Amino acid sequence: MSLYGSSVEYSLHCLLYLADATEDSPPSSRDLAEFQGISPSFVAKLFTRLEKAGLVASEEGIGGGFRLGRAADSISVLDVTDALEENKALFDCKEIRGKCILYRDKRPARHSQTVCSIHVVMLEAEQRMRESLAETSLADLAGEVRNKLPAKINTDRAQWFQDRQAGRRKRKTRQ
Repeated sequence: MSLYGSSVEYSLHCLLYLADATEDSPPSSRDLAEFQGISPSFVAKLFTRLEKAGLVASEEGIGGGFRLGRAADSISVLDVTDALEENKALFDCKEIRGKCILYRDKRPARHSQTVCSIHVVMLEAEQRMRESLAETSLADLAGEVRNKLPAKINTDRAQWFQDRQAGRRKRKTRQ
């Protein structure tokens, strides 16, 4: 069961690249899309939401790109999730207790006065998950990823984005 869409996963990966980006080479949404093998228009839509939430800031022009809107240690996974999923509830109680054949004609009053026990369990689980997502920052994730990958992969990734930025600058000076 997927609770959140792929937009959360792709956005977190994009933000991890921004967390490691150098000041002089902010990646474009097209670079981030190509690096991950996904649609540039999809990434552009994600970044519109992330920018609206203040999680990223854009720099216009050929040499422009995206930077984090604030420090990586002040952006939580919950911030990203809420920016994309708009605080979507993980459980949608259908209040099926009232549809039981035994209550069809005469629903007990207590059903309308109490919260469904299943709904309570689901709300508690959602609250715990939100707390966990709030405790994990983008800086935490970036550090874990950096530490798990071989140094060459980290270096190659940074070089790829720098080469893309240099290519955009070159095209700009030719114009």
